[in-house]
Amino acid sequence: MTHDRRVWPLLIVGTLIAGVVAVQGHADVSSSADWAVEVVSNELDYPWDLDRAGDLIVLTEKAGSIVMVENGEIRRYALQTTDPLRTEGGAGLLGLTLAPDFAESGRAFFYQSYTSGSEPANKVIEARFGGEAWRETRGLLEGIPGHRLYNGGRIAIGPDGHLYVTTGWTEDWERPQDLGSLAGKVLRMTLDGQVPPDNPFPDSYVYSYGHRNPQGLAWNESGDLFVAEHGQSALDEINLVRPGLNYGWPVISGNEEREGMETPLIHSGPETWAPSGIAFAGNELLVAALQDRGLYVFDEAQGALELGFTSDERYRGVLPVGEDLYVITTNRSPRGEGPSSDRLIRLSPGS
Repeated sequence: MTHDRRVWPLLIVGTLIAGVVAVQGHADVSSSADWAVEVVSNELDYPWDLDRAGDLIVLTEKAGSIVMVENGEIRRYALQTTDPLRTEGGAGLLGLTLAPDFAESGRAFFYQSYTSGSEPANKVIEARFGGEAWRETRGLLEGIPGHRLYNGGRIAIGPDGHLYVTTGWTEDWERPQDLGSLAGKVLRMTLDGQVPPDNPFPDSYVYSYGHRNPQGLAWNESGDLFVAEHGQSALDEINLVRPGLNYGWPVISGNEEREGMETPLIHSGPETWAPSGIAFAGNELLVAALQDRGLYVFDEAQGALELGFTSDERYRGVLPVGEDLYVITTNRSPRGEGPSSDRLIRLSPGS
C-alpha cells in the first residue's frame, strides 16, 4: 500500500506523555502540543502486523484471525487456509500487506506458518475478503524453512510493485549463507508469485542474504530499502539493503568485517532492542521495539535510536496515517511470557 506519510513531531514520553525535544530536520517541535493517546482496542490477541486501505485498518493475530477496524467498529474473522496454521512459539499468521486494489478486489497477501511433512515451514499466500469471510485463494511460495522462534515473517509491497518477504535463519548455521535456501533472506517476487527477471540471482527469489531474523521492512522517499533484524545475543541491526548483497550472518555481526559482507547502519551493541515493524513517516524511520518497549526514531546523524514514545509495552508494529501513528503491542513473548492482553493505540499530535 502507499501510505500518506508526513513528518511527525518527535516526543520523548513516559508512561503516557512527558516533555518535548527538537530533532534535526524537523520544524520547531518545541511549540507542538503533546501526543493525544487513544486506545482503539485493548482486546487483541498477539497482533503481528497491520496495514490500511483508506479508513480501514487490517491486522493479523498470530493464532489465525484477521481484525478489521473502521469508524470505531472492530470485526474479527478467522482466515480460512489450505494448510492448518502452525502457531507454537513465534510461529503463526504473521505478516500482511493489502493489494493496491484491495478496495475493489478484497485481495491481500499473508505470511503463514504451517507444517510441511513433519517439518516446520512458512509460506506466502494470497487471500480475499468477500464481505463475510477471509479465504486463501492461492499459494504464492511454499516451503520456506520454519522454526519455533525464528521465522522472519514481514511482507510488504515495494515502490517497484513487487512483494518483499523476510525469512528467519531457523537456528541453522548454514542456511543464511546458502543461496539455495530460502532461510535467512529477504525475498522478492511478483504479486502472482513469480521470480522477477531482474532479481540479482537468476531464477531465484533471493534478494539479499546473510540475515538472522529480520522482521522490519521499509522504504524511504528515495526508494531505499531498510531492514531491521534481531541479533543472536544483543547486536540487533538496521541495514540498508541492496540487491544481491550479503549481510553477514552468522559469519559476522555488529562491527565485525569480512570481505564481501555488509556491516549494519546501526546495531544495538551489548543491549537488545528486539526491533520488529519499521516504517517511514516523512524522512524519519520509526522502529517498534519489543524488548526495549517503545517506539524509536533512527537518528542517522547521531547513529542512534532515540526514544519517541513508550507505554511500557512490547511494540510489534507501527503504521503512519497522515499525522497520526497506529501502534500494536504484543505483550506476551514468543516463549509465552507476559500478559496476554494486547492493544491497538492511536497517537495524534495535539493542536
